[in-house]
Amino acid sequence: MTQFTRRPVLGLLAGLVAAPKRAFAQQPLRIEINEGVIEPVPYAIPDFVPETGGASEYATGIARVIANNLTGTGLLREIPTSAHVGRITSFDSPVQFSDWRAINARALITGAVRTSGRSLTVKFRLFDVVSGQQLGDGLQLDGSTEAWRRMAHRVSDQVYSRLTGEGGYFDSRVVFIAESGPRNNRRKQVAIMDQDGENVQFLTDGTALAFAPRFSPTGDRILFTSYETGFPRIYLMDIATRRRQVIGDQPGTMTFAPRFSPDGQSVIYSLSVNGRTDLFMLNLASGQRWQLTQTDAIDTAPSFSPDGSRIVFESDRSGTSQIYVMGLQGGTPQRISQGQGRYSTPVWSPRGDLVAFTKQHNGQFHIGVMRTDGSNERLLTASFLDEGPTWSPNGRVIMFTREAAGGDAALMSVDITGRNLRRIPTPGPASDPSWSPLLP
Repeated sequence: MTQFTRRPVLGLLAGLVAAPKRAFAQQPLRIEINEGVIEPVPYAIPDFVPETGGASEYATGIARVIANNLTGTGLLREIPTSAHVGRITSFDSPVQFSDWRAINARALITGAVRTSGRSLTVKFRLFDVVSGQQLGDGLQLDGSTEAWRRMAHRVSDQVYSRLTGEGGYFDSRVVFIAESGPRNNRRKQVAIMDQDGENVQFLTDGTALAFAPRFSPTGDRILFTSYETGFPRIYLMDIATRRRQVIGDQPGTMTFAPRFSPDGQSVIYSLSVNGRTDLFMLNLASGQRWQLTQTDAIDTAPSFSPDGSRIVFESDRSGTSQIYVMGLQGGTPQRISQGQGRYSTPVWSPRGDLVAFTKQHNGQFHIGVMRTDGSNERLLTASFLDEGPTWSPNGRVIMFTREAAGGDAALMSVDITGRNLRRIPTPGPASDPSWSPLLP
């Protein structure tokens, strides 16, 4: 991925119109997302100003990507450019806020783009239209023209953060299983894409069944399970080089459901032998392995807490599939799922406050969240088949697999309030998503 630099825009903020002392004055614009937003906040984003001859295409494209990102959150609603009264023709000119109040815009995003050969510079500013105030400093990104979409995602993260007070999640990627072919002979490849469904690349050729890819904490490696040898085996792949290796392999066993530790130095996974499935942890550098559970039950789908001190996992030790938490230093696992039905695929939030899960009850599947002690369970979705949640980097959005009766699998997302359920665009049927951290 092409790298770029970021720095504050200096000397560009002088001469802005002062906040008017009239009925427009309000508290600073802030979107609260804890309880969901029923009425999205209207905003305007004119095409960015091209400051050089070759910048026009990028200026339009960057503004459109930002708009798609922000509108896709369900928190904001874009006012179409055809409705704009005002025009932004220079990044340095004072904003005429009355033009944007006239169309009921609450926020305004302006920007400019400059090219020089293969180099690209993007600048932006965010305004609270009602108060006439700029929100935060200006920002400038410098990189190559190939990185223009990443720059748009970075600007989106900044706008989102300034409006909500939360970290962004747009400059990230998703690894998933791309499905193709007839349903009775489905081809499944590990693929990777930007979080908005763009820039899809295939990481495996589909000659062997693959499933459950998972990102490393640094986003440069993945784990996945493959039937390349006829039995499930865990593979570790470097995304940039596509080099891969089998890990945790042991003759006569099956290994699957891997996840990285928060420091990226170890992997936790399930190992099945002689009808028993237990959890193991492997140090990637030394090859040392520890057994974490030892029962006649099926223990699988482990996930670390952000501080690495505990794991949450799925087990049928109580007779049905339920969710348990245990410390890495040992002790008796504590069941935290208490509702009716079967619970599976638990994933610890990157914020550390919640566990997402799949629930099956009364003939339906749900994606839900609960606190790490099992309290405050909330079901966010319901359908014929919803499963396999994965968290956005900021812990505010969950992506998962949905499959309708007789239909193909698709990737969906929902925020933790249960609002803004939407489909993620993919080239074809898709399943098993895993969200990366923010890119460096």
